[in-house]
Amino acid sequence: MMKNVLRYTAVVLIFILGFSVCASAQFKEEAFTQTYNEPDDTTSTNDTSDKMFSFKELFGGVAHKRDLRIGTMFAGSVVMPGISQIYNRDYWKLPVIYGGIGVCAGLGGHYLHQYNQSKKAYDAAFALDPNTTLTIDYRARTTGTILMVGAGLVYWGSLMDGVVSYKKDIHPHPGRATLYSILLPGLGQAYNGEYWKIPIYWGCLIGSTHFYYTNRLNYQRFKRIYNESSQEGYDGPVSQSTAQYYRDVYRRYRDYSVLAIVGFYLLQVIDANVFAYMHDFEVSDDISMRVEPAVIAPDNAYAMNTGSGFGISDSAIGFRIGLRF
Repeated sequence: MMKNVLRYTAVVLIFILGFSVCASAQFKEEAFTQTYNEPDDTTSTNDTSDKMFSFKELFGGVAHKRDLRIGTMFAGSVVMPGISQIYNRDYWKLPVIYGGIGVCAGLGGHYLHQYNQSKKAYDAAFALDPNTTLTIDYRARTTGTILMVGAGLVYWGSLMDGVVSYKKDIHPHPGRATLYSILLPGLGQAYNGEYWKIPIYWGCLIGSTHFYYTNRLNYQRFKRIYNESSQEGYDGPVSQSTAQYYRDVYRRYRDYSVLAIVGFYLLQVIDANVFAYMHDFEVSDDISMRVEPAVIAPDNAYAMNTGSGFGISDSAIGFRIGLRF
């Protein structure tokens, strides 16, 4: 009995010693270095993280001297609308984009200036005569706001058009799915064919926005009550301490609502990116696992000893696990 215990203990110690001494044989440094291109590939389409944005790449792509990554093209279009259309050779869209943004923004600024002037004139006249007949031009404010929103929609449309027109023959394109979700939540999921996720994300975003609006109103209400209660002669039904308590509570809930909105927005962007990458990933119904003993060598030449002798410093005894799916 004692001999069997000692034998089993010796076997366990050998395996532990093998794993501990030669752990470097199982995990090489190259296993943690992720590259997507050949080492001598220096083209602009490298999927590396050492250069997130390059003006040289951007201007080279605009001049049609090199390919642009969709992220670089999009970043350039954010700063300078029309870059995407130039790269995609949709030159006829440039007058539409610049004309739409220029006209809407120019007229919107004109009407908003007109509203501000009428408001200043009314305030000055009211200070002299409370019965003044001057009025504030609220129609100009509404018209100006609508036109400024229109300019923003044209700008947003130029970004969306650039993403849609980028290399249409590649599907699925993870970069396109990501930018779709950035520009319009849920659109990346629709691009990936996962329509059932759209009501979930939109429900979370709408719910978070509703709670933000409600908590913001209550925060402003109790903040106003707290400010009023700090003045002399206040005789309201809510005490100062109660108003302070609820002011802080709703301010905290308002901040949580903002975090929820941002969190759900980022989650759907990440979801679109990940599942676009995994679009062609298939799992077979034949799932199996095989465990067998093996000799782990530093050069991953299992069950082989290329040295002059068999030593723990060169190789290690262990288990090899094979998964099939």
